[in-house]
Amino acid sequence: MDTAPQHQGGTEQTDGKPAAINVEYSQSAGLLSRLAALDCSIAISSYQSGLLYHLGRAPTGGLHLHQTGLPKPMGLVYEGEGRLTVAGAAQIMRFENALLSHERINNTFDACFVPRRIHMTGALDAHDIGIDAKGEPIFVNTRFNCLARPSLKHSFEPVWQPPFIDTIVDEDRCHLNGLAMRDGQAAYVTAVSRSNTIDGWRDRRDSGGVVIEVETGRVVCEGLSMPHSPRWYNGRLWLLNAGTGEFGYVEGLDAATGQDSVPGRFVPLAFCPGFLRGLSFAGGYAFIGLSKPRYKRFEGLDLDRRLREADSEPWCGVQIIDLSRGACVDWFRIDGDVAELYDVTTIPGFALPMAISPDSPEVAQFVTWDTPSRHPPSPQSSSTGTPL
Repeated sequence: MDTAPQHQGGTEQTDGKPAAINVEYSQSAGLLSRLAALDCSIAISSYQSGLLYHLGRAPTGGLHLHQTGLPKPMGLVYEGEGRLTVAGAAQIMRFENALLSHERINNTFDACFVPRRIHMTGALDAHDIGIDAKGEPIFVNTRFNCLARPSLKHSFEPVWQPPFIDTIVDEDRCHLNGLAMRDGQAAYVTAVSRSNTIDGWRDRRDSGGVVIEVETGRVVCEGLSMPHSPRWYNGRLWLLNAGTGEFGYVEGLDAATGQDSVPGRFVPLAFCPGFLRGLSFAGGYAFIGLSKPRYKRFEGLDLDRRLREADSEPWCGVQIIDLSRGACVDWFRIDGDVAELYDVTTIPGFALPMAISPDSPEVAQFVTWDTPSRHPPSPQSSSTGTPL
């Protein structure tokens, strides 16, 4: 890990609405060059602060953090063609990059994600979200213990539930949270337990966690502690065992089919000092979100012991893990009023994106159309974010 951090503190102004958030940022000395080598930037959601962060490389040099105010942003999924979909407090929001390749906002941002479709779902406590082969969102409806799609008439359309959940009911029973997509299909989900009673998952946080194969309903890994963020990458099912602070993969799944005759085994690759949620990959590296645990709710987890043994305090931020070595090679850290993140995704091909809030004055004035001869979009964003 690089050990020469840079720092930035202050009170932030966000697109959408002002937010007095006292924070200090720090990052490893190698983060800028690593993002350049991977040709990507990072998007991060924090339901606690109500911010979507974009961390990337400024054209004048150095890192730059842009913040966009959104209602309780949770799950993130980035598609090619410049589309970012976000699960929020009571809506599913699809953002499109409205810039042409030569256009810039404030001579700085090479992508501008503009809200173009918003599904009003009501407060479903939506967690992870994916995009299927038809380009439509599918999300984890944690409040109703199922996978769901947006509906044109109702709050949601249920499409799958774990076999141990006997009905679609307004009770968070198992705390279904994570979703792994594979070949345009929902492939695996994570749940904190197999409980079929309201709030039953809270009594199973230490070892009741499971990974379930969607197609068969089969449990493919068990004995986990609050698992989150399953992702299929390079022929393996990766996930975060949040209650132990471990990042790893499920051993025993066939790389070609993703199936095996017996439940697989979780193999830890790296320990990260925090409650882990949010996982993305780029070029042989894992980008992992860390939060400071809410101890009144999460006390007694093995994470406490691991932190004591490591003589470490929990982090809020992102660590980048080299998959070939299981070691942290770069990091971005947030200290202060923001202590909890939810999701992380890499944005390939863009050095420094930004987003416009659906509630901001800019969104009504940001008008684009489909022609290569148009003038650059106007007006420019009033928020340029924070150089780091």
